[in-house]
Amino acid sequence: MVNLEGLAPRAALRAVAAALEAAGCPDAGYDAGVLYALAAGPVHDPRLDAAPLTADAAARLARLTERRAGREPLQYIAGAWDFLDFTLKVGPGVLCPRPDTEVVCETAVALLQDRAESAPAPRVLDLCAGTGCLGLGVKRFVPAARVTCVEKSPAAFAYLEQNAAQALAGRGLTVEAVLGDAMAYAAACPAESVDLVVANPPYLTAAEMAELQPETAREPAMALDGGADGLAFYRALASACLPCVRSGGWLVFEIGWRQQQAVEEIGRQAGWRGIAAGRDYGGNPRVVRMQKAPENGLQSNN
Repeated sequence: MVNLEGLAPRAALRAVAAALEAAGCPDAGYDAGVLYALAAGPVHDPRLDAAPLTADAAARLARLTERRAGREPLQYIAGAWDFLDFTLKVGPGVLCPRPDTEVVCETAVALLQDRAESAPAPRVLDLCAGTGCLGLGVKRFVPAARVTCVEKSPAAFAYLEQNAAQALAGRGLTVEAVLGDAMAYAAACPAESVDLVVANPPYLTAAEMAELQPETAREPAMALDGGADGLAFYRALASACLPCVRSGGWLVFEIGWRQQQAVEEIGRQAGWRGIAAGRDYGGNPRVVRMQKAPENGLQSNN
């Protein structure tokens, strides 16, 4: 365990970053800053603090550093992580929320806002919900939406329930959290009853599952493993969701950065139209949206 006792904040931060870098942690400097805030408190800034760390703070920071050097996900160590403009509870058993997923939520919100006149209180499903980041994000930005978040894993569902209760606190908003299988839930929905389905399904290939970074390997395989080619859930959900989505409604997927063409073709084969992709903040394909053909045969250009 790294010895931080008696060190000034800047020196402690350098020692933590060096320990994390030696352990192979990506972004060691950033992680060190997060761990410092967890140990010393969010009001403390190592760039401004002059007094040496207290013995308790030094011990806490050393323990946190040891956990991160063991390649435990930073999000799990923190116990909470920001997504868009809110914070989610997160820990072992649930997929960590990632910035790339924010563009998926933003895409869903934009589509709902575009249909606000025809669907002022849209029915929305968040399938494979995990922490609930997508469904809760939709509800925060489209308060009139009636959102149901469906998660199969009991461990992940515990976080979904906490986040459903806390992320909307003070706004008088609620979402429905359902413990169940996403495909079964979609298949059981009445025909033409949903305006938009959003999903971040498991999409890693078998080869990618065999080569996970140590941090990602700590996350639940159920939320990562998309079958041999990474496309199993897209095939199942594209077919299962089409009947329950209203004419003119949408299915919005997060995708792996090399999966755009394959997912678009899966959508076309299943009968979806108006298919288009969007990019994440790094410029990689990250979201595919597909529309159920409106009754008049016209499709949205948005």
